Amino acid sequence: MNTPGVLSFTQQAWEQVLAKAKRAVVYLDAACAESLHWGCGSSRLLEAVGSPACYLREFEPAAVGGGVEQPKAVFVLSSLLKGRIVETLRDIICRSHFQYCVVVTAVNHAVHLTANHVPAAAAAELEGQQPVFEQLEEKLCEWMGNMNYTAEVLHIPLLLAPVAPHLALTPAFASLFPLLPQDVHILNSARPDRRRLGSLAEVDATALTPELLLQIRCLVSGLSSLCEHLGVREECFAVGALSRIIAADLANFAPAKNRRKTATGRASVVFVDRTLDLTGAVGHHGDNLVEKILAVLPQLPGHTNDVMVNMVELTALQDEEENQNVVVPGCLAQSNDPAAKALWEALLNTKHKEAVMEVRRHLVEAASRENLPIKMSVGRVTPGQLMSYIQLFKNNLKSLGNHCGLLQLGLATVQTLKHPQTAKWDNFLAFERLLLQNIGESTMSVVLNQLLPMIKPLNQRTSDDYSPEELLVLLLYIYSVGGEFSVDKDLGEGEEKVKKALAQVFCEESELSPLLRKITGCDSSINLTFHKSKSAVDELFTLLRDIAGARNLMKQFKSVYVPGNHTHQVSRPHPSDHPLLILFVVGGVTVSEAKMIKDLVLSLKPGTQVIVLSTRLLKPLNIPELLFATDRLHPDLGF
Repeated sequence: MNTPGVLSFTQQAWEQVLAKAKRAVVYLDAACAESLHWGCGSSRLLEAVGSPACYLREFEPAAVGGGVEQPKAVFVLSSLLKGRIVETLRDIICRSHFQYCVVVTAVNHAVHLTANHVPAAAAAELEGQQPVFEQLEEKLCEWMGNMNYTAEVLHIPLLLAPVAPHLALTPAFASLFPLLPQDVHILNSARPDRRRLGSLAEVDATALTPELLLQIRCLVSGLSSLCEHLGVREECFAVGALSRIIAADLANFAPAKNRRKTATGRASVVFVDRTLDLTGAVGHHGDNLVEKILAVLPQLPGHTNDVMVNMVELTALQDEEENQNVVVPGCLAQSNDPAAKALWEALLNTKHKEAVMEVRRHLVEAASRENLPIKMSVGRVTPGQLMSYIQLFKNNLKSLGNHCGLLQLGLATVQTLKHPQTAKWDNFLAFERLLLQNIGESTMSVVLNQLLPMIKPLNQRTSDDYSPEELLVLLLYIYSVGGEFSVDKDLGEGEEKVKKALAQVFCEESELSPLLRKITGCDSSINLTFHKSKSAVDELFTLLRDIAGARNLMKQFKSVYVPGNHTHQVSRPHPSDHPLLILFVVGGVTVSEAKMIKDLVLSLKPGTQVIVLSTRLLKPLNIPELLFATDRLHPDLGF
């Protein structure tokens, strides 16, 4: 292995799983499947299983059990082994014929003790022992029907989905999002009057719900394992309310304290709340092809960070909607294809125009190597030109197999360039640039008045106009980039006009999207009255003002906008001079932000290695979904 990093950490963890997988039925939950997908690919697991039958199954209550000819099972889980998770294990095992069960959890045994309410002092005395795992091993034998059968329960830190050497995500924590001022009111409802919280600045670990605290501890368990793999003694820093709590938990995590005593390297781990700058997440100024691919292509089922690529063009089927479900979709992750992986990393690190040219170059080189009858062309790259190169591989099975990963990335590029939403991306960008000029020169009420004519009901909208969800993205951009502003009569009137127009648009939708259902609290547009819609929009604007004031408590980095310049999406923290900087963005990061952080550190401190970690890759529409999630304070941990 090369220098330890996010890829070696993930692959080393999966090697431990693969060593247990021979001739086993393997059950994976969605987060572990996503880690495998980006880390080493499902083909590596299938090779390790070594059976001609497909022995990979989703871990769920309705999962098919193991037959008489399947005596071994491996369960690979991202969660705590407790509650519904254990019940699902029991149900699958009881309807199977297993004689050997291995259960892998991504969560450290120390966190299992916390989840089972074992006091810290008692947990310290159990160092080196694993009673929770041992008790479950006994249960596994009991469910298999013979106490002499074999059961193993072990912790393997399957935390990350490594998207690139400098960027990795935490699929099990995709829903983790920073606290908002409205969450303080909910937390206060469970506290006595004399202990009520005044603001987010006063929120500490003792104020959080037990579920959220445990979710943070599970994340910290994985991050501590990463630091152990990297061989570093980390110093923790934080910007933002939830980040402060996570950083403190990592600093005080008992297994981490023991590990740091022998670590020889040094690292700074900086946690940042996404809510301090939503501009970069909802804006369209990244100029990155991958961001557009993620925004316009449909999400790969069960995944938060990959998309479905329609592969019908490489078959004899007609490219019609009913055939799209006949052929297995392609995707972006190409962990076992070095050439495709090189292209993928180039796409992450170049601007849109250069990325498209890079796709053409790779396709031309691949076709040339296969002696396919390619017609060379120069100048502007078009979707039709790329498609003509891709179709050269269509009837050549050997060539298609040799370059399958590259062709998936090529088709993803073509489908994105041809997608109507890509043309709209430029409309967003133009409006955002206009906003930046006006925010520097005008009041917020003037900016809102410019938005007003764009708010159109369904029967007046064309494909070029903004949907309700897209209007929310623009509003989030306006309020996040603007920051704190003074409230006056003009602003009140401007906001009221926008609120009424937006409420009317919601009412006139023929069908409410999942996001609009969440915002309005109505399952159907038939039940949505103007009064209900207006109340929901009033709450939305309270949230927008909270977002505008998110940086109020900060002494530095109060603005993400400099008049006469483009937005500064992430301000560089200055924690210390350690040779490794790990920046963890709580709530998601965009591809162009990750690249910007890497480039900025390289230019300012050339000797420093940087790793960007985050809960998920973001596209603009993710932010409204995360802001209106109902389980932020009460995450579903499976029990």
